[in-house]
Amino acid sequence: MVITENAFLPLYHGALYSEAIAVHDIAMTKTTDTPHVLPPEEAGHLMRLATYASVSVAVSLIVAKLIAWFWTDSVSLLATLIDSTLDAAAAIINMIAVRHALAPADKEHRFGHGKAEALAGLAQAMFIAGSAGFLVLEAFARFFRPQQPQNIEVGIGIMIFSIVATLGLLTIQKHVINKTNSTAIKADSLHYKTDLYVNASVILALILAAYGWAGFDAVFAIGIGIFILYSAWEIVQHAIHDLMDHELSDEEREQIKNIILAHPKVRGMHDLRTRQSGVTYFIQFHLELDDSLLLKAAHCIADEVEASLLTTYPNAEIIIHEDPASLTEPTPDFDNDNKEKNI
Repeated sequence: MVITENAFLPLYHGALYSEAIAVHDIAMTKTTDTPHVLPPEEAGHLMRLATYASVSVAVSLIVAKLIAWFWTDSVSLLATLIDSTLDAAAAIINMIAVRHALAPADKEHRFGHGKAEALAGLAQAMFIAGSAGFLVLEAFARFFRPQQPQNIEVGIGIMIFSIVATLGLLTIQKHVINKTNSTAIKADSLHYKTDLYVNASVILALILAAYGWAGFDAVFAIGIGIFILYSAWEIVQHAIHDLMDHELSDEEREQIKNIILAHPKVRGMHDLRTRQSGVTYFIQFHLELDDSLLLKAAHCIADEVEASLLTTYPNAEIIIHEDPASLTEPTPDFDNDNKEKNI
């Protein structure tokens, strides 16, 4: 078995690199519009930027909402204050986790530290679920003892400020997610998206409570709490997928297959296995080549295929097992609807 290594690629240049680029260009004409993955250094810089922005926005919102709650005594505003406080705690955890996840592989962690991101996502979910539980209990108590909110204008003004600040942060996070596909930033972004609904509902709750029944404040707070619990479950699902080595999306797998099969000397491929840990992709497969090829020639073809894959996935760890095309061996069939060999 021959295994190619990324470290070996710099030894190949000239014709090898040119052929890899040509193969990549051919393959990309067949692929779907999956995001182009940045090199690790650029991805790390963007991820750190997103975590710093998240912490800054969370702290700013805590101060603003604390003032608003003091002036209004609204339980729905208390709900969003608790949510922002936990946002700040989760953002700090995220910042530490991303810093750790971007650390290079070491003797004890030779596959890197990327799963720290998924662990941070689980920690965020626990914070979020705890805040939602406290909020629902407080809202039920206020429902049976409704109180009229005060200084509604102050509360509405703070909520509008919160919505604008959150939209700005989500714009930054969307850009980072598109470039890095970071699990930790996805989890953080998902939570802030729920904040938009939360802040808008608080504005509605304050207006209804002021001009109608005071209990509307508590009703909206209960709804916010349930919605927060749902967002926590979505974060848990994302984190578990990463920790359990979930396969890349069908679109990304199809893109990888097209890049591999675009090489003119590749006769086929099978047993493609993929996963993601932090910003690192892990790709392994069996490459089918002519039986008559010498070992050195087969190795060069595998390196060319690897080079073309690295053009799209520059931070990937790639393992290629080279097989003679005439070899028939049992392969796992994970796709019941597709019985072709090249899966």
